[in-house]
Amino acid sequence: MRKHLAIIGASYLQLPLIEKAKELDYVTHVFAWRENAVGEAAADHFYPISIVEKDEILEKCREIGICGICTIASDLAAVTVNYVANALGLPGNSMQATLLSTNKHEMRKAFQRRGDPSPASLLVDESTQLDALQLRFPVIVKPTDRSGSRGIYKLDSREHLREAVAAALSAGFEKKALIEEFAQGEEYSVEYISYHGEHHFLAMTQKFTTGAPHFIETGHLEPAPVDDETLNRVRQVVEHALDTLGLENGASHSELKIDSDGTIRIIEIGGRMGGDCIGSDLVYYSTGIDFTRAVIQVACGEAPDLRPTHPPQSARVVFLFTQQDLEEYRRLCREEPERLLRLVDLHLEFLGKSTDSSNRAGCYIVRA
Repeated sequence: MRKHLAIIGASYLQLPLIEKAKELDYVTHVFAWRENAVGEAAADHFYPISIVEKDEILEKCREIGICGICTIASDLAAVTVNYVANALGLPGNSMQATLLSTNKHEMRKAFQRRGDPSPASLLVDESTQLDALQLRFPVIVKPTDRSGSRGIYKLDSREHLREAVAAALSAGFEKKALIEEFAQGEEYSVEYISYHGEHHFLAMTQKFTTGAPHFIETGHLEPAPVDDETLNRVRQVVEHALDTLGLENGASHSELKIDSDGTIRIIEIGGRMGGDCIGSDLVYYSTGIDFTRAVIQVACGEAPDLRPTHPPQSARVVFLFTQQDLEEYRRLCREEPERLLRLVDLHLEFLGKSTDSSNRAGCYIVRA
């Protein structure tokens, strides 16, 4: 008898999860708003319910009799995943771990308690007297509970602090923000999957961004070009931090910076697969490991199969922002089509208009 799997979210980032579940012969039950739900057509059953409606989704999942519930690339969806999993006795992470891995202020406090290296920060809201704060610039202003570069600002002085805090508060759900010290260095992410508290390293990814003020990600390279000693230190730091957050089951995506003297600072950790096709595509191409399959296996109470399915190859995700970016993509199509691994998305109406990760003009994956 076929098993029933619940998937939270139906954007293009969730589509590989839906397709992989169907490939593995699960009956897929997908929950999301219908707007931009490109995964609706791929799902066996689609429910136009907002991913934040935890109790409504829980009752439907109880009625269906699901064997597991999962998501990729969404902090907001991860909250609902763990809420439902805990209520139904299915594999997942505790609600305390969910809070620590989705609220940046609670994460910072946990890191401070356990000695995990991360930037110092201050919690602010609309009642905070900003002029009274003792700040050392540059600083980063960000919402406590958003991802995807939404509401993030780098400030080199106090001049635009009030406007940046107001924008960050507006972008967040709980209407609170962090003002934190700016960590210097190159940006990376680290991809893991955990099963019963045992953490399995998959890959380290180099990140490229637009830089200040918003740091929208322009691309990712995997594997990251770092030496073995650096990689070993990164793994030790990340695995300790995963224990700090209490992330025991499923994917995790750790963002960090390494400065010129080798100092590692954790920016944040999400208890879910990295977005921007890092988990669903780059890990698969660069390691041969089917990360998406492993996420489903853990969600259904099975040990993840981490055996490579094909020879690894270096790969890069590239995002489109400008007409020049589009021309480079077209050049690759004409002159080096063998390097193109996948066209993920095109929204040319956003060329020259991107403000965060949600409205970039396109995305493709290429052999690096």
